[in-house]
Amino acid sequence: MTDKVAALQALTPAAQWVLRGDELTWLDEVQTQPTDSAIAAKIVELQSQYDAAAYARDRQAAYPNLQDCIHALLDGGDTLTDLQALRTAVKAANPKG
Repeated sequence: MTDKVAALQALTPAAQWVLRGDELTWLDEVQTQPTDSAIAAKIVELQSQYDAAAYARDRQAAYPNLQDCIHALLDGGDTLTDLQALRTAVKAANPKG
């Protein structure tokens, strides 16, 4: 989930500000404070990017762990074939876009 903090960090990297609740106090003397509409638009953009990457998060959770992958690579043969079949099944169950 994306919020105002992430939007501010994306719009004005390294800027100095304080956010208490929904009240923004701008402390930076170099960067200009973004408008409320710019912040809201950035929140929508970041949320859209997050939502579009849901398949990647789902795949990550379903893939075999690193130890299983190493074991399959070292063992070879059927174990490696099974690992590849599992990876293919995970991709099919969690397609991009």
